[in-house]
Amino acid sequence: MSPPSPNLHLYLTHRTALIDYATRLVGTRAQAEDIVQDAWLRFDQRDGQATAISQPLAYLYRIVRNLSVDQNRRQRLENCQPENLSELEHIADASSSPEQSSLYRDQLQLLQRALNGLPARSRQAFYLHRIEGRTFQQIANQLGISLGLAHQLVRDALTHCADCLDD
Repeated sequence: MSPPSPNLHLYLTHRTALIDYATRLVGTRAQAEDIVQDAWLRFDQRDGQATAISQPLAYLYRIVRNLSVDQNRRQRLENCQPENLSELEHIADASSSPEQSSLYRDQLQLLQRALNGLPARSRQAFYLHRIEGRTFQQIANQLGISLGLAHQLVRDALTHCADCLDD
């Protein structure tokens, strides 16, 4: 059995220190171990190349650092959430099947028919409350009705829509 190569000996000697270094950079020991393993593979592939490395340990640390930086960038991109919720509307819903889309479209048509069957004032109160997010007091002021009547109109519209969807 032949003795290990100088590069393998260098790697095995400094493996724990490399993992500790990578852990500080990426945050978890498991990720650090993966990064150090990848670094070794890259470092070992370079063994047959003509250009000699003057400081192999420093080079190995540099590979670990670069892989850690790449990992952090990847993680940041994966965890990135849009600041504006309107951006979410443009993201396709992978869980929605054609059957579900058809069902939702049918339910939306039923809801539209139910809303069209309401008196104009009830429909307007419902729209102001559920779509525009207005308070009952704001609805009462805009429609010139009492607070209790505004509440009743929205409740009746919701009940009517729920009954239509249940049928």
